[in-house]
Amino acid sequence: MNLAEMNWPAVSALSKDTPVVIPIAALEQHGHHLPVFTDSMLLGEIIRRVSEAKRDSFLFAPLMWLGNSHHHMDFAGTMSAEPRTYLDLLCSLIDNMLFHGFRRILLINGHGGNDTPGKQATFEMRQRYRHRDDLLLAFTTYWGLGTEPWKTDPSFHQRKMGHACEWETSMILRIAPHLVGDYKNAPVIEPGNPFEPATRAWITKDRSQIGHIGWPHLASPEKGEILFDLFSKDIMALLQRIQNWDGKSWNG
Repeated sequence: MNLAEMNWPAVSALSKDTPVVIPIAALEQHGHHLPVFTDSMLLGEIIRRVSEAKRDSFLFAPLMWLGNSHHHMDFAGTMSAEPRTYLDLLCSLIDNMLFHGFRRILLINGHGGNDTPGKQATFEMRQRYRHRDDLLLAFTTYWGLGTEPWKTDPSFHQRKMGHACEWETSMILRIAPHLVGDYKNAPVIEPGNPFEPATRAWITKDRSQIGHIGWPHLASPEKGEILFDLFSKDIMALLQRIQNWDGKSWNG
C-alpha cells in the first residue's frame, strides 16, 4: 500500500500490526559520471519492486530524499541536513506513525551517511517508549543484509558498496543509462584501510578528489539487474520476518 495515494480513513482502518516502511536516502554528489539523485533513485527502484510484490501487506511511506550528507558538501549540488537535525527528523517520522497507532516500523536506508543517525533514531525512540512491550522499531541499509552478488556473477570485483562505484554505476545503467557519464574511463579509487577495524572520521575529499570510490569502469546494466534483484529479495525477506513477528518476543 502506498501511503501517498491513500486517504486518512483508509489509513486509519488498517491493522496496527501492518508493517510501515519508511525509505530514506539522499541527494549528493556521485563523482563525474552519476547524477546527484543516485541514492534516492536506487532505493526508489528497490522499493518499487518490493511494494509491487508486497502490495497489500505493508504500508510504504514516500521516500525521504534529504539525508545526512555533510561529508560530501565540498562538491556542488549536494544537499544535506545537519546531523542532529536529521536525527530529529527521523525520530519525528517514527513518532508520527506511532502516534497513528502503528507498532512495526522499518527504516530502509539507501545512503551510507544515514547509517549512524538511522540506528540512533530507532534506539532513541525505543527509550522514549520504554514502557511499551509491543513495538518493533528497526533499521537497515539495503546493501547490508548479506547479499554476495559475486556468487551470482563471478565478474563482480567489489565485495562491498563503494560510492558511484561498480555497484551503483551498474544499477543506474540499468534504470537510467541516459544519466550516466563517462564511467569507462573513470580511474580506480581504492577504498583503502582507514585504521580498520576502528572507525576513522572522514570527509569525502580525504578519500577521493573527484568524488567516486571504487571501480566504476567495471559496471554493466546486467550487473545492475542482478543487484536490484538480490537487494529486493533481501528486503522482502526482512519484511516477511517483521510481518511474522509474534508481537512480543525478542527474536524474529
